[in-house]
Amino acid sequence: MKLSRSILFLTIASLFAFASITFAQDNSKAAVNSTAALEKKIMTTIENLPNYGVFDHISFALTDNGTVTLSGKVLSLGTTSLAKSAVSKLAGVTNVVNNIENLTSNPGDDHIRHQLLRTLAPQAVIGGMLQEPNPSVRLIVENGRVSLEGWVANKGQKDTFFVLASGVPGVFKVTNDLRVGKPDKV
Repeated sequence: MKLSRSILFLTIASLFAFASITFAQDNSKAAVNSTAALEKKIMTTIENLPNYGVFDHISFALTDNGTVTLSGKVLSLGTTSLAKSAVSKLAGVTNVVNNIENLTSNPGDDHIRHQLLRTLAPQAVIGGMLQEPNPSVRLIVENGRVSLEGWVANKGQKDTFFVLASGVPGVFKVTNDLRVGKPDKV
């Protein structure tokens, strides 16, 4: 009789231990899924900001405690404060640190922006990546320096953007930060 009680006790204890391990694994998977879902919401919120265009780039980092750090550079007026306000309203976001820089509009950089679009947009292979709304490639121009941000489908497109942008008159330097593949976050 004592042996059967011991076996029964061990069996029940083992079942509880197994259930606890399974519950803990399910909770960690749920946390990963909820983080991915929140990152997607943040990315969609940023992409849908009014006036967020081809000359603006905002990226973000999300911590485990719900703090979102926004960074990047924008030309569009008011986009910096709109981004912070919109992201802070999302469920799961506890704090927003806004490190987005506002670019100034000056004749030299404005001319380069215009020339970049005139050079890149007509290209059959890459031109569609600059179309509004939500272009997959962003052109950041600051003091004659161009930064290519965003996503392209392959290395050939990445190289094409770089070569053509480098040939635009007035451009001192091109930094090619284009990523190949699908975006997972901004």
